[in-house]
Amino acid sequence: MNPKHALAMLGLVGLSAAAQAQDPNLARNLAATCANCHGTNGRSVGGMASLAGEAQDKLMQALSDFKSGDRPATIMHQIVKGYTDEQLKLITAWYAAQD
Repeated sequence: MNPKHALAMLGLVGLSAAAQAQDPNLARNLAATCANCHGTNGRSVGGMASLAGEAQDKLMQALSDFKSGDRPATIMHQIVKGYTDEQLKLITAWYAAQD
């Protein structure tokens, strides 16, 4: 595992031990909701940005910008408001850990 992926996985480990204990696939399952637009496991086949392997902080910043309205969107500003910050951290850590 390369260092970038190791750091992303540390992000998953450090987040919500109780939530992860209840569902060890929570991060993956939350991230799966993005597949319609961003492709399976975050590998877009065109049109939308691929999320796989992107730095977690970059992904979190983009989501934060959508949530605040600082970044224009057609739908993302509505979707991101449906997640807690903890859920967004799980999602972005999961995508950052993908090859």
